[in-house]
Amino acid sequence: MNNPETRILAVDPGEKRIGLAISDPTATIARPLTVVKHVSRLLDAAEVARLALENNVVRIVIGRPLDSEGQPGPAARRSERFADALRQQTDIPILLWDESGSTQTARAVRLEMGVRRRDRQGHLDDLAAVIILQSYLEARREAGEAP
Repeated sequence: MNNPETRILAVDPGEKRIGLAISDPTATIARPLTVVKHVSRLLDAAEVARLALENNVVRIVIGRPLDSEGQPGPAARRSERFADALRQQTDIPILLWDESGSTQTARAVRLEMGVRRRDRQGHLDDLAAVIILQSYLEARREAGEAP
């Protein structure tokens, strides 16, 4: 991954929507990309693979929430099944990343930003994906890994 343009895609797979975030070309900063409405695992995976290809992504990070003991629950297993479906759609490397608390963090971020209560209604999927991706990018940086 010595390419100066190293974009990484993060996926927050929800039951109704799938939040997507993408890094800048240097794999330093995460930003929202889009939200995909859930249709079926196969079609959702095909859409994520298409967006990854379209955005020259070199790695896909899928959020997988673990419980307080670090064990996978139903949502984590759903993430694992989505990762398996996505692996059938693309050759881009896929990594599962602990995303525990990303939605709660997204809510807190909106609150800290001063977003009015009325405007805080709605989904947090893309913001949760940003939090997942930024967490991954920072962990890599702290471990001394090159982008």
